Amino acid sequence: MSEELGKYPFCIIKKDSVDDLGRAVLDGEERQLLAIPYKEFAMIIAEAPIKIYHPKKENVMNHQNTISAVMEQTDVIPMSFGNVFQSEEDIELLLQNLYENLQELFPQIEGRFEVGLKVIAKKEWLQEEMNNQSKAQKLKKKIENKSKEASYYDRIELGDFARNFMKSKGEEAAQAIFLPLAEIAASAKQTQTLGEKMLLNTSFLVDTEKEKEFDAKVNELYEQWEDKVEFKYTGPWPAYNFIDIKLEARKVQ
Repeated sequence: MSEELGKYPFCIIKKDSVDDLGRAVLDGEERQLLAIPYKEFAMIIAEAPIKIYHPKKENVMNHQNTISAVMEQTDVIPMSFGNVFQSEEDIELLLQNLYENLQELFPQIEGRFEVGLKVIAKKEWLQEEMNNQSKAQKLKKKIENKSKEASYYDRIELGDFARNFMKSKGEEAAQAIFLPLAEIAASAKQTQTLGEKMLLNTSFLVDTEKEKEFDAKVNELYEQWEDKVEFKYTGPWPAYNFIDIKLEARKVQ
């Protein structure tokens, strides 16, 4: 008995904007990409078994790489990982339901790409900056001369001070790094930082014509801050963080 094939969506493009869609690797199998059109748009899909697609690292990376490959040729609105439809008619219905949103979204992302910048403080710099804080020094000395039980409230106070200290360093980095880049970008966002040393977790939507200017500014800022922080600069990506509607297909139950 042959396996039932559904439609696994990767992204939405303007119809006829790509000559050769190429192939995708989906759950370890190579599959031809196809376009299902609706008016001036088209969903890029692969025919694939109707099943649960587990979000292990390799599968998610292959999904993202497929979208990025299409993005090298045209503007895309990405679909989230692991969705699958039963039929072409279902894909057309989704495009019909999203049509007005797509008309609004495409002008916002056309000729633009997303990059990410994480700014992570170097441990030595943080320690040096912390040691320059007189209050921190006083709290550390109080703790050193007491037992763990006796210094309980002093430890809480030191923890609060450290959190406020990191918040102030994040605000300093936002003023010096995020804002100059945001002035060049078409749009910019700060999201929650991860880990104890991360000062900034940012995304920027950049016009293709400003790519060199933006990259040059990132390099300039890194040279100013390289003794204090590490930059993790990634992209170009589809505009994952700048799409206001969630484009999800019906998942297999």
